[in-house]
Amino acid sequence: MHPRDWQLINSELLEAIPACLARARGNATARALSRSDWLIRRKIDGHFLALRRADTVTELRRGALKPALLADLSTLSDAASAGEMPRPLSGLIERLQVLGLDADEYAVISGLQLVAEPSTLGYAGRDCYQRPLWLTRSAGRAWLRMRTAAWHEGVTLQAISGYRSHDYQLGIFRRKFARGLGIADILAVNAAPGYSEHHSGRALDIGTTDSPPAEESFETTRAFSWLVQHAGNFGFQLSYPRGNRHGIVYEPWHWCWHHADEQPD
Repeated sequence: MHPRDWQLINSELLEAIPACLARARGNATARALSRSDWLIRRKIDGHFLALRRADTVTELRRGALKPALLADLSTLSDAASAGEMPRPLSGLIERLQVLGLDADEYAVISGLQLVAEPSTLGYAGRDCYQRPLWLTRSAGRAWLRMRTAAWHEGVTLQAISGYRSHDYQLGIFRRKFARGLGIADILAVNAAPGYSEHHSGRALDIGTTDSPPAEESFETTRAFSWLVQHAGNFGFQLSYPRGNRHGIVYEPWHWCWHHADEQPD
């Protein structure tokens, strides 16, 4: 499979990625990956559960695929056929209730819209942590063109993160709750599950080599100045400037790709 054809396949509970993208720990794992097409992981925590080749599924540890996950596994083929069609927003209300949030009230207060996950996403290289970067095909192509154009002008752009699932976003909240942060503090930095632009596969956190990732100091770099001047030519817009109406802190690193005929709020 050529890298341009690599994709993440998205179901309600599971994700499948090409097995060739995984980094093996030990010879036995490397051999297993080389004989497999797909590596399947649980969305809620990112744990890898199984390998798949054609119709044969091999659990990475006995009992990893519980009954609900086995049922969800059968829907991955349908998700692959759906392309980038948005997935149903199933389970969203439950996710927000876990956080003590009312969906309607939050939408009014924040001014943020619900964002569905695509059924598939395309491979757009790796981020600065060497993790696979997943974006919609159009956003990924625009990102690679923009990064190349900046490089030709002596500016290095790095991806910090791209697509995040609803469940991944919920995990961010749970980890911050565990550190003692309150819901208001978290919502000032992170959108509630279902409302983050990262769910769309079109949002990208961008950094550079001479600045720590996802810090306000990024605005003092050549990379940020270049983005302010040129990102719009590639369809990217800064989502959260200072004083934005959503109440989210200033994020000079967060940019979202928009269709040519689509204007951000």
